[in-house]
Parts: sequence; C-alpha cells; structure tokens
Amino acid sequence: MFLNILNAIVFGVVQGITEWLPISSTGHMILLDQFIRLGHDKAFKDLFFVVIQFGSILAVVTLYFRKLNPFSPSKSAIEKRDTWTMWGKVLVGCIPAAVIGLLFDKLIMEKTYNWYVVAAALIIYGILFIVIESRNKTPKINAISEMSYRMAAAIGIFQVLAMIPGTSRSGSTILGAVILGAGRNVAAEFSFFLAVPVMLGASALEILKYFMEFGLFSGEQWITLLVGMIVAYVVSIFAIRFLMDYIRRHDFKAFGYYRIILGIIVILYFTISHAAVVG
Repeated sequence: MFLNILNAIVFGVVQGITEWLPISSTGHMILLDQFIRLGHDKAFKDLFFVVIQFGSILAVVTLYFRKLNPFSPSKSAIEKRDTWTMWGKVLVGCIPAAVIGLLFDKLIMEKTYNWYVVAAALIIYGILFIVIESRNKTPKINAISEMSYRMAAAIGIFQVLAMIPGTSRSGSTILGAVILGAGRNVAAEFSFFLAVPVMLGASALEILKYFMEFGLFSGEQWITLLVGMIVAYVVSIFAIRFLMDYIRRHDFKAFGYYRIILGIIVILYFTISHAAVVG
C-alpha cells in the first residue's frame, strides 16, 4: 500500500510536468512504467494513466477560471459573449479527437503503445519543433478571439495525432497552431483549453468502461487515484506557469532538442536491454 502511494506520487509529478510541456506525457508515463510498477492489475493501471490527467485539468480550470467562466459577474455582456465564442471554438477543436478516439482508441493503443513508436514520435516531433521555429515568422493570430472556427477545427485535427504515444497532445496542438499562424502564447493557451473537454471525456469514458467490466474501485485503488490526481494538480500549476513565462522570452527549440535526446536514450536503453535478454 505505502509503496503504491509513493509510486502514485512519482507518476503524479511526471504527469503534472509533461502534460503541459510539449514533450509527451503518455510517452513519459509508458517509459516510467518500465522502472516503477504500480501494484495493480493492467486494467487499473491503464485507467490510472488516463484518469490521473483529471488533476492536470483542474489546474487549468484553477489558473484560467475567470477566462473560462462565461457566467463571471465581473465580466461585461461583451466579455461573456466572447467567452461563449471561445468555448465554441474549443468544442469545434475537440470534435476530430472525440470521433477518432471513440472509433479507434482500442486499436491505436494495441498497435502503438510500445517503446519504438514512442522513440520515433519523440524524435520526429523534436525535429519538427526545431525546423518550424527556425522558419517561424511574425504570428498573424495574437489572441484566441482572432482565431476562426476553421482554424480551431484544423488545430483539432493536429490534436488527433496526439493519440500516438510520444507525440504529445500539447505538442501536437501547439505545433499545429504555430504552423497555422498563431503566436506561441495563443497556441499554448488554446492547447490548455482544448484539453479540458477532451481529457474530462477520456477520464469519464475510462471510468465507465472499468465499472462496467470490473465493478467499483477498491479502497486502495481510490487512494492511488486520488494521490496521483492531487500531485498532478499541484505540479501542473507550476508547470503551466513555467511554460507561459518561458515562451514569453524563448521559443520551443529547447523542447525539440530534449525530445530528440530522450528519443535516442529510449532507443539505446531498450536496444541494450533486448540484446541482454536475448544474449
């Protein structure tokens, strides 16, 4: 029990950091699972990796509550209308991932949740970040209010790529938004807001599927989930603030280099491990 709580804390820290930085939370969680094992069956572990993201979502809601709240009494009628419009763009951006996820989620997990897909995605996206930032021009979109519904839908299509582990949901949406002409801060914020309905839906769906197949959680499972979510929430607060402060002064190239280095380390580690087992 105590060891499971410690492991949940570690996973919560990694989730909180990697969910919002464009370096792939799922990729890191899959890799971390090679070294730290939760003392639960595979079904619950798969659920844990999804539902722990709920803590990260609460961090976005906390930090951007006024901006996300269309009922805020401190907002004027125009500001409330703009907030509803923003939510409309967010929901349009969520449609592609929701449709593809419902249709192909199980198939994608079966075919792509392995180290070589993670390594390839880390390196490819790392190169893309470096190349695109090297050619990046003055952004045309400097606020979400300037973003069209068509652009929101296009960013949503980029988000579909995040279903492949190692690509990064934030990485896919930020990269897509930058390619389409959004400024870095707009790309990051819209990525945060897109995550709210997507990850809430994914968490609810995983819990429902688990309940239908296995029944209610045990006491230890509840504690493991709550610890992971609380830690992810606290760490996400700091990670989001760090990212927004960082991109005011820097571009995304550093994350690209990190992804490439990590991808190479993954390849070396698993290649050597496989050779040792075979040998």
